[in-house]
Amino acid sequence: MDLRFFSFLIGLLFLISCGTSKNIIQTDKIKPNSPWLLGFEKTDVNPIMRADASYTFLDPISSTEVNWQKADVFNPGAIVKNDTVFLLFRAEDNPDAILGGRTSRIGLAYSTNGIDFTKYPKPVLFPDNDEFSQWDQPGGIEDPRVVETPEGSYIMMYTSWNTDVARLSSATSTDLKHWTKHGPVFEEAYGGQFLDVWSKSGSIVTELVNGRLIAKKINGKYLMYWGELFVNLATSENGVDWEPTLTQDGELLHSFKPSLNEFDSHLTEPGPPALFTDAGILLLYNGKNLSGEGATSKYPEGTYCGGQVLFDKNDPSIMISRLETPFICPSLPHEVSGQYKAGTTFIEGLVYFRNNWFLYYGTADSMVGLAVKK
Repeated sequence: MDLRFFSFLIGLLFLISCGTSKNIIQTDKIKPNSPWLLGFEKTDVNPIMRADASYTFLDPISSTEVNWQKADVFNPGAIVKNDTVFLLFRAEDNPDAILGGRTSRIGLAYSTNGIDFTKYPKPVLFPDNDEFSQWDQPGGIEDPRVVETPEGSYIMMYTSWNTDVARLSSATSTDLKHWTKHGPVFEEAYGGQFLDVWSKSGSIVTELVNGRLIAKKINGKYLMYWGELFVNLATSENGVDWEPTLTQDGELLHSFKPSLNEFDSHLTEPGPPALFTDAGILLLYNGKNLSGEGATSKYPEGTYCGGQVLFDKNDPSIMISRLETPFICPSLPHEVSGQYKAGTTFIEGLVYFRNNWFLYYGTADSMVGLAVKK
């Protein structure tokens, strides 16, 4: 069977099971004063970014030239600066390595319309011969999420992957091009109790201020939802070093958990930076369906779809409500035929640009997609 026709059939099956490639939620069933951010439509140009073997980089670890984005580009963070959208995307080098066995680096691209991007030639954050090498290699630096501070600088949360333990790490910048690493964000908290605990996906709470999403301090501290299987909360005074929220027994407090027999039955992983609103703190997250017992039959097993959950703004550790239906799911051929063939729309970058919401996501761990809410 022709590969393109086979991919088309797969995409057609996802269209049937996950809804159309346009709105996944029937927004006319939602109340006008709903707290949910709905009505996203995938753009006609999709994907908007692909791998490109022509980009080379002198790797400081091996001292050799590598095709740093030859295999895949996906899972981007996004920020608006000077009426321009900047994407900080994850790029993998070796297409012959298995899933999770490649080295990831962070690249930078810019666009004046939010759709057509120009890439900078070299990665802006990567494993190096530095004090963070023990965390960052050989797997590399993954899945950036970026926020602007009230002072105008930038904080990036990313995953350091040494192929043993995934550790949520931080970096800062004043220009998006030059970054200073600060290492694992839980290295100091509680005497390092959570340094070697698997941690990923840091979504710092932001607020829309004069058309830009700015990291918001509450009672003098930044807030961050983080995790992979569960959504946890952490606080920080500087945005770099974080303290997880714990139960009275000293265990991690799970503020939001998977729902069996639903689209997020396997895991609930934070997506883009969360939004502080009048209704509460809105977190867009990535829900994964289980395979086997506990999975829902509404969506294919193992599929990643995007969901939304609302937390109490007066006590951000408390969940108020969860949107029962995902608002975005894999529905296009390239979203179910890449490195992760079970199907992925992994949401990670959200910006307010020219009076529209632009949502950037990874497609099957292979490319970058875009959906826009007008």
